[in-house]
Amino acid sequence: MNWEAISVWAQVATAVGQLGTFVVVGGSVIAALVQLRHMRGGNQLQALLSLEHDFRGPELQAALTYVQEHLPQRLEDPAYRRDLDQLGFIDPGMHPEMVACNWLNEMGTLVKRNLVSEDTFMDLFGRLIVHCWKHLSPAIAIMRRKRGQAQYHDFEYLAVRAEAWLQRNPQGTSPRPFARAKVPDPWLALDTAPGAER
Repeated sequence: MNWEAISVWAQVATAVGQLGTFVVVGGSVIAALVQLRHMRGGNQLQALLSLEHDFRGPELQAALTYVQEHLPQRLEDPAYRRDLDQLGFIDPGMHPEMVACNWLNEMGTLVKRNLVSEDTFMDLFGRLIVHCWKHLSPAIAIMRRKRGQAQYHDFEYLAVRAEAWLQRNPQGTSPRPFARAKVPDPWLALDTAPGAER
C-alpha cells in the first residue's frame, strides 16, 4: 500500500468517526428532550395535585361557599362595598371572597404562564371558574375603581379562557366515541313541577 491509499483510508475512518460522534450526540440530545418532556409532565402533575389539595382545603371551601351563598346579599350593604373600594389591605376575615379571588388569580397566573396545562386545568375547574367569576366580578369591579384594571386580571384571564374552553367542550373531553352511561334522575319531574320548592 502506498501513502496515498493510507491517507484516503485515514480520511474515511475520520469521516466515519465524526459521523458516529454526530449520531451519538444527536441521540443524546433526543434523549435529553424526551427526559425534559417527562420531567415537565411530572412537574405539571405535581402542580395539579397541589392545586387540588389547596382547592379541597377548608379555608378555600369556606370562601367559595361564602361567595355563592352570601356575597350577593353582602354587596347590597354600602359599608361592605366601601371596604372593597378602599386602597390597602382587605381583611379576609371580614371579606372571605378575598381568599377565593386570591386563589383564582394565582391559578390564572399559572395557566397564563403555561406552568399548568390549560386543557387539564379547565377539564378540572372550568365550570367552577366561570361560576366564580359571575359571583365575584361585581366585587372585583368595586376594587378596580381605585386599584385599576390590573386588579385580579389573571383571574379575569382565566375566566375568559374557561368560558371559551367550555364553548369548545360543552360535553366535556371524553374520548370519541364515548358511550355515555345512563344517569337516572327520579326526582326531575317532582323538582320541576309548577310550585316545586327551589
